[in-house]
Amino acid sequence: MGDSRAILRSWWRDPAHYRWFVRTLESHSGLRLIQAIIGAGGALMLVINILIWMSPAGPSGTAGRTIFAAAGATAAVWTIRWWFFPWPRAITSLAMLIWADLAITASCLVDSDRVYGALSAMLLVVTGAYITFFHSPKALAVHAGWSLLTVSALAILLVVDAQSSDLALAGAMVLIMVAAIVVVLPALQFCYWVLRIDVLSDPLTTLLNRRGLDYYLHRSRYQQQLCVITLDLDHFKSVNDTFGHIIGDEVLVSTAERLRAVADPDAVVARTGGEEFAVVDQLDRAAALDLGERLRLAVAQASGIPVTVTVSVGVAVWEGGTDDGRPRLLLRCADDAMYRAKRLGGNAVVLAEDPQHATIQLAEPAREMAHGTE
Repeated sequence: MGDSRAILRSWWRDPAHYRWFVRTLESHSGLRLIQAIIGAGGALMLVINILIWMSPAGPSGTAGRTIFAAAGATAAVWTIRWWFFPWPRAITSLAMLIWADLAITASCLVDSDRVYGALSAMLLVVTGAYITFFHSPKALAVHAGWSLLTVSALAILLVVDAQSSDLALAGAMVLIMVAAIVVVLPALQFCYWVLRIDVLSDPLTTLLNRRGLDYYLHRSRYQQQLCVITLDLDHFKSVNDTFGHIIGDEVLVSTAERLRAVADPDAVVARTGGEEFAVVDQLDRAAALDLGERLRLAVAQASGIPVTVTVSVGVAVWEGGTDDGRPRLLLRCADDAMYRAKRLGGNAVVLAEDPQHATIQLAEPAREMAHGTE
């Protein structure tokens, strides 16, 4: 039960993965297709709105018709926005969902046929499905709360309506919405989150893999200060050749455990290749060098494995202004510094200087500071 609570807490605290998912769809040429489908959903809502307007069970009175007209306009704008404009930013996406939820609720409440109004509330499942895949558990929880308020209001109207008073039907309406939005959609989002975490994780060490590192780097909003530390085990091929791959796997697992133990709890730790690792944190130059040295010592002093291993460490630090390209640039700089540590004989920490100029100087010999033993 404890493990179940821990994984549920991790899921609940996981921030939105909006930009990463959008980039993934785009990389597989699926973004335009999903846009077309989402826009088609708006077009269907517009057709539904028109058909209800034409029905005797549709809205009555000036206020009701005005609200229905506004809901139809919302569906039309939604369709045009998704079909003819670029994919929206996360904040725009949430604003559009709030607008759509308000329009759906308002049109359901003014429908003169209470039962059909409750049926129309199932359109909230459609917007909820979008939130399930593109936004956070907290956003889905807010949507679920709003949906329950909507169906509860519709149930009360059904009970107090003299022509259609039916307490049992009202209760069934609420339970249907609970099943669809409070049970099914969160379960679907949780399963999707577990699969995503599995895809982004290294199965041997359970650290992030290279794709996971890219996801977290581009998802996070780092402050001005950022450091990337890359580590490569020295002479690891000889470990596999001498002791076998089973011992080699034990060395990798032990290294991952040491890195995770030494790094800050908020730091991102990943296995980026066979014997290559990376640590990302928000540290200044002095703190980043200190962490690099502590990581080097932790690997060299690891116990419980039948072979002593060392690691070459490269450190890159950004202390300038914000820049969307700096995570990738820092990875390149840290890799360059790590290979310089290799050339020093390994078991060393090398600091790459001034990553802000790396775009024009990366290929040139760079000055560095080396720390550690030869």
